[in-house]
Amino acid sequence: MPSGIQPADLGFFSTLASAGSLSAAARELGITTPAVSKHLALMESRLGVSLVVRTTRRMSLTPEGELYLQSARRILGEIDGMEELLGVSKATPKGLLRVNATLGFGRSHVAPLISRFVRKHPQVEVQLQLSVNPPALTEDSFDVCIRFGAPPDSRVIARYIAPNRRLLCASPAYLSKRGVPRVPNDLTKHNCIGIRQGEEAYGTWRLASGRGKGAATEAVKTRGNLTTNDGEIAVNWALEGHGILMRAEWDIERYLRKGRLVHVLPQYHTPDADIQRHETAKCEQDPIEDRTRALPRDACGVEEIHVRFREQSAACALGNLL
Repeated sequence: MPSGIQPADLGFFSTLASAGSLSAAARELGITTPAVSKHLALMESRLGVSLVVRTTRRMSLTPEGELYLQSARRILGEIDGMEELLGVSKATPKGLLRVNATLGFGRSHVAPLISRFVRKHPQVEVQLQLSVNPPALTEDSFDVCIRFGAPPDSRVIARYIAPNRRLLCASPAYLSKRGVPRVPNDLTKHNCIGIRQGEEAYGTWRLASGRGKGAATEAVKTRGNLTTNDGEIAVNWALEGHGILMRAEWDIERYLRKGRLVHVLPQYHTPDADIQRHETAKCEQDPIEDRTRALPRDACGVEEIHVRFREQSAACALGNLL
């Protein structure tokens, strides 16, 4: 049996780590799951170390596996770079791009953007997964995550995409019936529509007046008879006159513009929730460049998309996704 690292192992292990499971890797490689398991076992036997920790539901890399993956991708990138220098590579972006985004924003903005992107670059395979919480840093399951606000972990690099605010709003009918709040404490007398999503604090709205050192923040404990984990449902409840809602500007801007919703307490602002692209700090280079190596990053549509969304309203801005 050959010893050490075999050239074919590099691409195999990179695909395995990207897929996140033996069965998913088997589908991508066009082989059976037992064949993937056997190849991995042979690699580990030749190296004398475990590269992967297998459980019934998921797969994670050992420290040695992380090191192997980092080196393998660097080597594969250098090979592609050599091919490009020699004129061997094709002038078309190709490869796998894995994107994670929040549920509502992913459906309404990220998915249509990806649709246009792959129509222009059909050799790029894009996997989009929507989730309330971002994937764990221990998983090598995504190249880029589209999220709101500052990342919760210092190991995450946040790249600013576009501004986004959370606004308080209600229907004209509701405000006509229940009155318009003038100060944050007035919210305690109103029916507030609650959204339970991820690890965000539920039932407490923080409103600030002023900016910088002079800003004063009030935490208001809200109450109401309607709660959901789905933003679209919450917006519909607000449109139907059930109460006051705190929601991202991108989701309600069109209703504010048409007068179907009214901005409540506009002189106060909530914590920033700018649209950002999150990546792990361990990446030595742009993961999107790494996944679509055939062309430079700009040629893969970054600037084109950036300009398109900068020209639209902030509610639709998602310029740096790809």
